[in-house]
Amino acid sequence: MPSLFDPFRLGDLSLSNRVVMAPMTRSRATADGLATESVAAYYAQRATAGLLISEGIQPSAASQSTINTPGLHTPEQVAAWKQVTDAVHTNGGHIFAQLMHSGRVSHPDVTGTVPVAPSAVGVGAPIFAADFGDPTGMQPAPIPRELTTTEVADEIGVFVDAARNAVEAGFDGVELHGANGYLIHQFLSSNANQRTDAYGGSLNGRIRFAVEAAEATTQAIGADKVGIRLSPGSQLWGIEEHDVPELYAALASALAPLDLAYLHTVATAEEDVLLNMRKLWPGAFIVNPSTVINPQPSGKAEGEHWLAQGADLVSFGRNYLANPDLVERFRTGAPLAEADTATIYHGGDQGYITYPNRQH
Repeated sequence: MPSLFDPFRLGDLSLSNRVVMAPMTRSRATADGLATESVAAYYAQRATAGLLISEGIQPSAASQSTINTPGLHTPEQVAAWKQVTDAVHTNGGHIFAQLMHSGRVSHPDVTGTVPVAPSAVGVGAPIFAADFGDPTGMQPAPIPRELTTTEVADEIGVFVDAARNAVEAGFDGVELHGANGYLIHQFLSSNANQRTDAYGGSLNGRIRFAVEAAEATTQAIGADKVGIRLSPGSQLWGIEEHDVPELYAALASALAPLDLAYLHTVATAEEDVLLNMRKLWPGAFIVNPSTVINPQPSGKAEGEHWLAQGADLVSFGRNYLANPDLVERFRTGAPLAEADTATIYHGGDQGYITYPNRQH
């Protein structure tokens, strides 16, 4: 069985270990979606991971979910990300940009426009329309506008344009965010997707948007630079999926011929669902062991479990908040620091780039 500390070849990238830093929203960008020097420092501190996956980056202005999240749809945003990718590469790391289109999980107070979605079905819960730290920032989620069939292609184009921008900004690749209740996941859903055209109804209809977005992105920047993240069975943001094993088997099978860099799945379904996806997936397979149902941060033991089950790489989220040297702490068995929950989603440098490496 491979170790978390063994190297791995991911496309053209030689990863120094099999530990991946999972994408995590931190809301430290400027009001106009620019990454800052502190963002560069944050990722550079964690560059000993085999692979870093950025926080969700909105691929268009209209796809933003909450304030102070970064974008990749203007020249200024592309330029701002270059300081981040340069810092990571200088520290010997590799980084993919996660492209996150929020779909219905947004608000006109954030974007100035009514959010779009597969169908005019609301989230059914309040969402953040202001700073995460502002208790008055929660607002009722609006009913989204249903995309026309023609407009669906436009939203696929949004991912493609942002992927090109990511490569220009120096990212090693992109991850399409198909998890956690956002746009791609909404198309996969049984309840958020009520369409009767080619993008709804049957399993093949519901997976079509994800497959076409992945296919178009690979054509734009190369398959070895494109991954996708999924969360089978996740109920975040009101999502329901009544046929999880069949749905994700069909999706994995349809994506397999594209020869993507990786398939990244959260352990939100029964283990046999993920193991079947592993069997159907010919390429690199990343598992994130931690789930909303199991809120404890995952550690070395969970990582080793998934490597034994056939995962090639294991991603860790919450333990990377307060442990920038997580790989070394896993290697030495050193205790893990706990993050200050009050500073996860908002604020300045405190609780962001102030966590130290362990002193030896």
